[in-house]
Amino acid sequence: MDDHALAQLLFPDITATPEEILAQYPRRQLPENAKVTRIAPSPTGFMHLGNLFGAIADERLAHQSGGIFYLRIEDTDQKREVAGGVQTILNVFRDYQLDFDEGATLEGDNGAYGPYRQRQRAKIYQTMAKWLVQQGKAYPCFCTEQELAAIRERQAERKENFGYYGSYAVHRNMPYEQVKACIEAGMPFVLRFRSEGDPARRVKFTDLVKGTMEFPENDQDVVLLKSDGIPTYHFAHVVDDYLMGTTHVVRGEEWLATLPIHLQLFQAMGWKPPKYVHTAQLMKMDGESKRKLSKRKDPELSLDFYKQQGYCIAAVKEYILTLLNSNFEDWRLANPDAPIDSFSFTTKKMSVSGSLFDIDKLNDVSKNVISKMNAQQVYTLLSEWAQQFDVDFYALLSRDPDYARAILAIGRGGKKPRKDLATWSDAKPYMNFFYDELFSPCDDAYPEHVPAADRQRILQEYAVLYDPTDDNNQWFDKVKALTDSLGYASNMKDYKKNPDAYVGNVGDVSMVLRVAVTGRQNSPDLHDVMSILGKERVLARLERALRAHAVPT
Repeated sequence: MDDHALAQLLFPDITATPEEILAQYPRRQLPENAKVTRIAPSPTGFMHLGNLFGAIADERLAHQSGGIFYLRIEDTDQKREVAGGVQTILNVFRDYQLDFDEGATLEGDNGAYGPYRQRQRAKIYQTMAKWLVQQGKAYPCFCTEQELAAIRERQAERKENFGYYGSYAVHRNMPYEQVKACIEAGMPFVLRFRSEGDPARRVKFTDLVKGTMEFPENDQDVVLLKSDGIPTYHFAHVVDDYLMGTTHVVRGEEWLATLPIHLQLFQAMGWKPPKYVHTAQLMKMDGESKRKLSKRKDPELSLDFYKQQGYCIAAVKEYILTLLNSNFEDWRLANPDAPIDSFSFTTKKMSVSGSLFDIDKLNDVSKNVISKMNAQQVYTLLSEWAQQFDVDFYALLSRDPDYARAILAIGRGGKKPRKDLATWSDAKPYMNFFYDELFSPCDDAYPEHVPAADRQRILQEYAVLYDPTDDNNQWFDKVKALTDSLGYASNMKDYKKNPDAYVGNVGDVSMVLRVAVTGRQNSPDLHDVMSILGKERVLARLERALRAHAVPT
């Protein structure tokens, strides 16, 4: 076989050489130990938690080391591509504040190592593929889908490994004249790698998460170029990662099975492979067992879920770092107010087994993150979310921003800030009693052991005592005075010593007022609530409650 003649037959329009391509992609001039990482999603319109999981690891590895973090679009599979898919990718990474140094943008490419969209790199792959054919390392395969299915059936009957290898690689040694006849007849073909691997031999490899591993050598003649001349992932990522100077490839552990193929391709090209970081799968508890997060079963796999529910971007990133590095939580405890980027991310602290995703823990992290924000920050982020997902609530928030900020300021600051909100969607049920349009009285929430007549007196007499100019101490002194006048205990220590001596305690009196004003038993500090509601609204709610609990005479 004249391999050069075969290469020319297969790629008559490819005139460039690998040397010419390599000259267009000079080695990057970066500081010593600087890392070059990439995130390379497909524009399918679905961005999932795994994309963000890997992207955060990529970004931290690159930027902590003074390196480069870039975006490449893997659009080789047009069947899966959806309109607007690239914009979805870019919007998600923008929302999560993952700043790319170079790569694909909506306006085109940014950087000297593009194109950053694989379909635009077709000639580059074909140039490298032609060179492999010239070296006798690749060949055309004219098998139809039916013929490949028949091969698979024979392998199943014989209980042999599936694939295109050995005696099943029927076009591996096709004579040149026969190849030429097929080409002239217009028969479609794929280009396959001519593997010299032997599964009886082992390949040693050190993964930066999994450690030293051994695999059988690859003996499969995998497809390099599909019939449309576009590469498979196997070939494309090898060519792209080398040309673009990628030093570290972060990807899910599901790719470990194909690692021998990729190492073999790097060797065939004469290129040093990057270091691989295979991340553990994202798992969740299902009953008493763990399972992989599922697109079909688990809405929390989709990044749209977090946006719609109103999870704070900073909280999701912080929680993911707890999954990525086992020492992050200890670091956060020691550095409660430090910016997240000051954490020293390392592959040495990444989980070898599955990372357990826990929505309750995410909520706890989110409450903590939001509790450290000031009222203006919360108002801004909440309004942005509500404008998109709850326009009626947004109308209330934007009608009087100062009023909304005052509500959100309750309990903020200090060593023990309130932690009422885990998501922006929690804000409406938390804040609703502040707005007459949303206020829902709950006449069943009053303490059962406070007689109706006492409730009536508490509401009636407090309406006379109420003064919106009272500070917290003055307000509580009046509540205690009212408590004593009704035969309730204003001092909880006295009540606990001799509860039978009193009808109830100051907490019961306060609860009656709380339910009348807020419609619930749990709310922020009642003095703060009344101060924000204002005199007119407080008195109106006390009057409504009085009418609802009028005692017949």
